[in-house]
Amino acid sequence: MYREKKKTVTPELIREILSWVFYTVIAVFVAFVLVLSFGKRVRVIGDSMETSLYNGQSVLVNRIVYKLVSPKKDDVIVFLPNGNEKSHYYVKRVVAGPGETVKIVDGNLVVNGETVVTESREYDKMEEAGIAENEIKLGNGEFFVLGDNRNSSEDSRSANIGVVKISTIAGKAWFSFGSKEGKTGLID
Repeated sequence: MYREKKKTVTPELIREILSWVFYTVIAVFVAFVLVLSFGKRVRVIGDSMETSLYNGQSVLVNRIVYKLVSPKKDDVIVFLPNGNEKSHYYVKRVVAGPGETVKIVDGNLVVNGETVVTESREYDKMEEAGIAENEIKLGNGEFFVLGDNRNSSEDSRSANIGVVKISTIAGKAWFSFGSKEGKTGLID
Protein backbone atom coordinates (compact mmCIF):
# COMPACT_ATOMS: atom_id res chain seq x y z
CA MET A 1 0.00 0.00 0.00
CA TYR A 2 1.32 3.37 -1.01
CA ARG A 3 1.46 6.00 1.68
CA GLU A 4 2.04 9.62 1.04
CA LYS A 5 4.69 11.07 3.26
CA LYS A 6 3.37 14.07 5.07
CA LYS A 7 5.45 17.14 4.36
CA THR A 8 6.45 19.15 7.34
CA VAL A 9 7.36 22.76 7.53
CA THR A 10 10.65 23.01 9.29
CA PRO A 11 12.31 26.11 10.69
CA GLU A 12 15.08 25.70 8.10
CA LEU A 13 12.52 25.80 5.27
CA ILE A 14 10.93 28.94 6.69
CA ARG A 15 14.35 30.61 7.03
CA GLU A 16 15.17 29.68 3.42
CA ILE A 17 11.90 31.16 2.13
CA LEU A 18 12.30 34.35 4.17
CA SER A 19 15.89 34.65 2.98
CA TRP A 20 14.76 34.51 -0.68
CA VAL A 21 12.00 37.06 -0.04
CA PHE A 22 14.42 39.37 1.77
CA TYR A 23 17.08 39.29 -0.99
CA THR A 24 14.45 39.75 -3.70
CA VAL A 25 13.05 42.84 -1.95
CA ILE A 26 16.59 44.23 -1.50
CA ALA A 27 17.43 43.64 -5.20
CA VAL A 28 14.24 45.39 -6.35
CA PHE A 29 14.91 48.31 -3.99
CA VAL A 30 18.53 48.71 -5.17
CA ALA A 31 17.44 48.57 -8.84
CA PHE A 32 14.76 51.20 -8.16
CA VAL A 33 17.24 53.52 -6.42
CA LEU A 34 19.81 53.12 -9.22
CA VAL A 35 17.27 53.93 -11.93
CA LEU A 36 16.04 56.99 -10.04
CA SER A 37 19.56 58.19 -9.27
CA PHE A 38 21.33 57.55 -12.54
CA GLY A 39 18.62 57.12 -15.14
CA LYS A 40 15.77 58.99 -16.71
CA ARG A 41 13.02 58.15 -19.17
CA VAL A 42 11.94 60.61 -21.84
CA ARG A 43 9.55 60.37 -24.75
CA VAL A 44 10.57 61.14 -28.33
CA ILE A 45 8.43 63.97 -29.70
CA GLY A 46 8.14 64.30 -33.47
CA ASP A 47 9.78 62.50 -36.37
CA SER A 48 13.16 64.23 -36.31
CA MET A 49 15.07 61.08 -35.34
CA GLU A 50 13.45 58.63 -37.74
CA THR A 51 14.57 55.95 -38.72
CA SER A 52 16.52 55.50 -35.49
CA LEU A 53 13.77 56.60 -33.07
CA TYR A 54 10.07 57.22 -33.62
CA ASN A 55 7.47 59.68 -32.33
CA GLY A 56 6.05 58.51 -29.00
CA GLN A 57 8.83 56.03 -28.33
CA SER A 58 10.34 56.02 -24.83
CA VAL A 59 14.08 56.40 -24.37
CA LEU A 60 16.11 55.51 -21.29
CA VAL A 61 18.78 58.09 -20.53
CA ASN A 62 22.09 57.41 -18.80
CA ARG A 63 22.51 60.54 -16.66
CA ILE A 64 25.88 59.61 -15.18
CA VAL A 65 28.02 58.88 -18.27
CA TYR A 66 28.65 62.54 -19.21
CA LYS A 67 29.82 63.32 -15.69
CA LEU A 68 32.71 60.94 -16.43
CA VAL A 69 33.35 61.46 -20.18
CA SER A 70 32.29 63.97 -22.84
CA PRO A 71 29.76 63.19 -25.55
CA LYS A 72 31.39 61.97 -28.74
CA LYS A 73 30.45 62.10 -32.39
CA ASP A 74 27.41 59.91 -33.22
CA ASP A 75 26.18 59.75 -29.60
CA VAL A 76 22.44 60.28 -29.29
CA ILE A 77 21.97 62.80 -26.50
CA VAL A 78 19.01 64.13 -24.55
CA PHE A 79 19.04 67.82 -23.66
CA LEU A 80 16.95 70.85 -22.76
CA PRO A 81 17.42 73.57 -25.40
CA ASN A 82 19.32 76.45 -23.77
CA GLY A 83 18.66 74.78 -20.41
CA ASN A 84 14.98 75.81 -20.60
CA GLU A 85 13.31 73.80 -17.81
CA LYS A 86 9.86 74.54 -19.28
CA SER A 87 10.71 72.90 -22.61
CA HIS A 88 10.44 69.21 -23.45
CA TYR A 89 13.62 67.17 -23.79
CA TYR A 90 15.14 67.01 -27.27
CA VAL A 91 16.77 63.83 -28.58
CA LYS A 92 19.45 64.44 -31.25
CA ARG A 93 22.71 63.04 -32.62
CA VAL A 94 26.08 64.73 -31.95
CA VAL A 95 27.83 65.58 -35.25
CA ALA A 96 30.62 67.84 -33.94
CA GLY A 97 32.25 68.66 -30.61
CA PRO A 98 34.46 71.21 -28.86
CA GLY A 99 37.14 72.85 -31.02
CA GLU A 100 35.56 71.79 -34.32
CA THR A 101 34.06 74.04 -36.97
CA VAL A 102 30.69 73.32 -38.56
CA LYS A 103 29.07 74.62 -41.71
CA ILE A 104 26.35 73.36 -44.04
CA VAL A 105 27.22 73.77 -47.71
CA ASP A 106 24.83 72.75 -50.49
CA GLY A 107 22.85 70.61 -48.05
CA ASN A 108 25.92 68.73 -46.81
CA LEU A 109 27.48 68.79 -43.36
CA VAL A 110 31.04 70.13 -43.36
CA VAL A 111 33.10 69.62 -40.21
CA ASN A 112 36.61 71.10 -40.00
CA GLY A 113 36.49 71.95 -43.70
CA GLU A 114 35.70 68.40 -44.83
CA THR A 115 32.32 67.15 -46.05
CA VAL A 116 31.13 64.45 -43.68
CA VAL A 117 30.44 61.14 -45.39
CA THR A 118 28.78 58.56 -43.19
CA GLU A 119 28.94 54.92 -44.22
CA SER A 120 26.68 53.58 -41.46
CA ARG A 121 23.72 55.87 -42.23
CA GLU A 122 22.26 57.59 -45.23
CA TYR A 123 20.99 61.12 -44.62
CA ASP A 124 19.04 63.36 -46.97
CA LYS A 125 20.64 66.61 -48.13
CA MET A 126 19.56 69.39 -45.82
CA GLU A 127 17.17 71.87 -47.39
CA GLU A 128 17.86 74.52 -44.73
CA ALA A 129 21.29 75.40 -43.37
CA GLY A 130 19.91 77.74 -40.71
CA ILE A 131 22.60 79.37 -38.59
CA ALA A 132 25.13 76.86 -39.99
CA GLU A 133 25.02 78.75 -43.28
CA ASN A 134 28.01 80.57 -41.79
CA GLU A 135 30.85 78.66 -40.19
CA ILE A 136 30.39 77.99 -36.46
CA LYS A 137 33.41 77.41 -34.22
CA LEU A 138 32.44 75.26 -31.22
CA GLY A 139 33.87 76.35 -27.91
CA ASN A 140 34.77 74.28 -24.87
CA GLY A 141 31.81 72.15 -23.78
CA GLU A 142 29.77 72.94 -26.92
CA PHE A 143 28.26 70.43 -29.34
CA PHE A 144 26.48 70.67 -32.69
CA VAL A 145 23.56 68.25 -32.98
CA LEU A 146 21.28 67.19 -35.82
CA GLY A 147 18.25 64.95 -36.08
CA ASP A 148 18.61 61.82 -38.21
CA ASN A 149 15.62 62.95 -40.29
CA ARG A 150 17.49 66.13 -41.22
CA ASN A 151 14.70 67.90 -43.14
CA SER A 152 12.17 67.41 -40.36
CA SER A 153 14.33 68.37 -37.40
CA GLU A 154 14.63 71.38 -35.14
CA ASP A 155 18.24 71.13 -34.06
CA SER A 156 21.48 73.14 -33.81
CA ARG A 157 20.70 74.81 -37.15
CA SER A 158 17.75 76.57 -35.49
CA ALA A 159 18.55 79.90 -33.84
CA ASN A 160 16.34 79.06 -30.84
CA ILE A 161 18.42 75.93 -30.12
CA GLY A 162 21.88 76.64 -31.51
CA VAL A 163 24.92 74.86 -30.15
CA VAL A 164 24.23 72.61 -27.18
CA LYS A 165 26.23 73.28 -24.04
CA ILE A 166 27.33 70.37 -21.86
CA SER A 167 25.46 71.92 -18.91
CA THR A 168 22.11 71.48 -20.73
CA ILE A 169 22.66 67.80 -21.60
CA ALA A 170 20.62 65.40 -19.45
CA GLY A 171 22.53 62.35 -20.64
CA LYS A 172 23.07 59.75 -23.32
CA ALA A 173 20.12 57.92 -24.85
CA TRP A 174 21.01 54.23 -24.65
CA PHE A 175 17.83 52.14 -24.92
CA SER A 176 14.50 52.65 -26.66
CA PHE A 177 11.16 50.89 -26.25
CA GLY A 178 7.44 51.28 -26.72
CA SER A 179 7.10 52.29 -30.36
CA LYS A 180 4.13 51.37 -32.49
CA GLU A 181 6.65 49.97 -35.00
CA GLY A 182 7.84 47.56 -32.33
CA LYS A 183 11.46 48.72 -32.56
CA THR A 184 13.07 48.17 -29.18
CA GLY A 185 16.71 47.97 -28.21
CA LEU A 186 20.03 49.66 -27.78
CA ILE A 187 20.47 52.96 -29.59
CA ASP A 188 23.33 53.10 -32.07
